[in-house]
Amino acid sequence: MRASAPRRRIPRGPVAAAAAAAALLALAAAPAVAAGAEPDLAVGTMPQIKGVQPGASFSAPATFLNKGSDEVSDFYVQYAVSPGLKADETHKNCTYYTVPSYDEMPASNVASCHIEQPLKPDVVYGTNEPLSLKALGGAYRDDLRVSISTDEPDPGDGGSSEPVPGTGAPLTLVEKGPATDADRRNHPGPVAQADVSAENTADFALTGAEAKGAVGDKVTATVKFANLGPAWVRGAADTSVTTVDVRIPAGTSVVKAHDYCDKVSATHYRCGTSQSWVDPDGGESYPFVLRIDKAVGRSTGTISFAGAERPYDKNASNDTAQLVVDTGAAAGSGSTGGNGSTGGSGSTAGTGSSGSTVGSAGGSAGGTAASGGSGSTGNAPQAQGGGVLAATGAGDTTPLMGLALAAVVSGGGVVWAVRRHAAHRVS
Repeated sequence: MRASAPRRRIPRGPVAAAAAAAALLALAAAPAVAAGAEPDLAVGTMPQIKGVQPGASFSAPATFLNKGSDEVSDFYVQYAVSPGLKADETHKNCTYYTVPSYDEMPASNVASCHIEQPLKPDVVYGTNEPLSLKALGGAYRDDLRVSISTDEPDPGDGGSSEPVPGTGAPLTLVEKGPATDADRRNHPGPVAQADVSAENTADFALTGAEAKGAVGDKVTATVKFANLGPAWVRGAADTSVTTVDVRIPAGTSVVKAHDYCDKVSATHYRCGTSQSWVDPDGGESYPFVLRIDKAVGRSTGTISFAGAERPYDKNASNDTAQLVVDTGAAAGSGSTGGNGSTGGSGSTAGTGSSGSTVGSAGGSAGGTAASGGSGSTGNAPQAQGGGVLAATGAGDTTPLMGLALAAVVSGGGVVWAVRRHAAHRVS
């Protein structure tokens, strides 16, 4: 959670009903109504903090300015950090608690400090020691938000942890000097933020699925995305932290896709995430209900990442996966004689598809077969890129009158369905 801008206290006091009554009560009412302008407290802008190592401590200086005309003697300084950070040292005038994620805000670790000392107008103050923070094992792209207010911050009723008081020396403010025009510009409001970058990685991984059925069946296959850590990762606000492309296996059609998945085409879906961040060991599951429309053997669709670049992900071995549906043996895939090539090409070199094996029953110099062998009576072999090989053919023999019996083989036609696709980037 990001610290919200503190509310400003509105002075209240008795209102005279008549001029005579106001005059008589002037002395008694003066302390309440003569509160002056409401407090105008501000936090100085903070520079970005880079190169933090997970597990290491670091400090963040903060400055404050009373931009009003009256002295303030009772106020609160709060600093909140995103999930990869926490307070390293505690102060006895501060309480510490965690606010869980809600709406579009990730969880945050909060320190709320009550300070009772004069804060003079037009004087720049700093903390008596820099704010001490620690980068946790999951740190990556985090932030620190500091605020000042005369109102006591409210942890809220959203399931925050019980506030725990600190034990160290109290946090106080010390004068740094009279404010200049530059100081006034550099203290624009009651909240300031600093980005904190840690040297860390996060391994995004995809897991495929496999289902089996017959023509007309509906099967459910669940594709999974996971952040294997160690870092948590946050993307741009209101956008998916990553995008998963799902290609639907041939011979099937989508009956129902997950709510986080949008249809690009009948055979292509693009899935997002529920939040703009993902914690270590977090992720998404995308169940797809598929109908088997045609028996084409084992049919494969590809799952891959799309969207924003992932400089934190150094492991490419789990960036793709497969969605496999066993639709049943393709019709006519099992021939009983002759050259049962299902992947032969018409080239004079007699080569088949990548990974094919030679399988000529008649000793023909040009006959070839795709992986799966010749004379196969099983499922149609699988093609790369999500396509499948569908084979048809006949092994009939015809007696020729007046001559010796010879086998005449009619070769089956072969159709390759090759899907070409490119990864689409989500802006």
